[in-house]
Amino acid sequence: MKAAVITEHGGPGSINIDNNFPDPKPGPEDVILKVGAASLNYHDIFTRNGMPGITVPMPAIMALDFAGEIVEIGKGVKDWKIGDRVLVDPIDRVGTTGMIGETSHGGLAEYCKVPTHHLVSLPDAISFESASCLPVAYGTALRMMYTIGDVQPNDKVMILGASGGVGSCAVQLAKARGCEVIACASSQSKLDRLQEIGADQLINYIDEDFVKWVYRTYGKPHRRQFEKGLDVVVNFTGGDTWVKSLKVLHRGGKILTCGATAGYDPAEDLRYIWSFELKVLGSNGWMRDDLFELFRLIEGGSLIPTIDKILTLEDVNEAFRLLEDREVFGKVVIKP
Repeated sequence: MKAAVITEHGGPGSINIDNNFPDPKPGPEDVILKVGAASLNYHDIFTRNGMPGITVPMPAIMALDFAGEIVEIGKGVKDWKIGDRVLVDPIDRVGTTGMIGETSHGGLAEYCKVPTHHLVSLPDAISFESASCLPVAYGTALRMMYTIGDVQPNDKVMILGASGGVGSCAVQLAKARGCEVIACASSQSKLDRLQEIGADQLINYIDEDFVKWVYRTYGKPHRRQFEKGLDVVVNFTGGDTWVKSLKVLHRGGKILTCGATAGYDPAEDLRYIWSFELKVLGSNGWMRDDLFELFRLIEGGSLIPTIDKILTLEDVNEAFRLLEDREVFGKVVIKP
């Protein structure tokens, strides 16, 4: 089969196309998927580069997020059949197989062996391309916004890093809940697209200090008042945006986080947390129920996965480059 393969950790351009990679063979509780589509996440970049404390067996095929059709089943498989359309939940929830696309082969290939406990039945109305966007980025966004964050209608919600996979989903989720959505991005072209998917207010954080913008637009919060400032800030960047995010929340406001792409150990100012009674809520990944909720939202039309580009397997290094250079709005999808 054709596969995008690494034989050692490396930087940009280090992924090779192997046209004769061995076809996978199912174990008793495995199925073989014909991969319909896979999407990339920053986790895949970390896997390619190498992560301290995580051993990736080589050769390795990356991509945690993918969907496809079952074309072969193991002898012990009872609940799945050839022809079933499935999404792969890459997290090992039973503790026996590790992370798909990290410690075992992932979706950057024509076929992939998947243990059945990683399978989620995919509704006919959802394409493989849309499904491939869901677990890592959209599952994380939904858990952060709804399951943990419980954003409410009329909340004023500011989303930092809004143009990526998690951020663009968070914009749509906030809008679906009836929130007023303030989206932050680094270029006018990204802001224009954020407006298209539901953002009400737009901030170019390269040209504008978002703290000053919030004070000018919604008023400066006061620790004895509840009406000025924002209800929610979504901040999975960290770094020098962290304390600024605290400053724009009114008393009782919430800051939601699921990562720290700009630095995990930012300066802190606890005065804002206790004097404004702020709620700092962390979210880690997703649960299976979060994926089912995403299915319902897509089928109902209130969520449309944002796909920037669909590329071929031969373009895999270019796909990684687009993600690393932050030239992607939403998700980049690869069709083997």
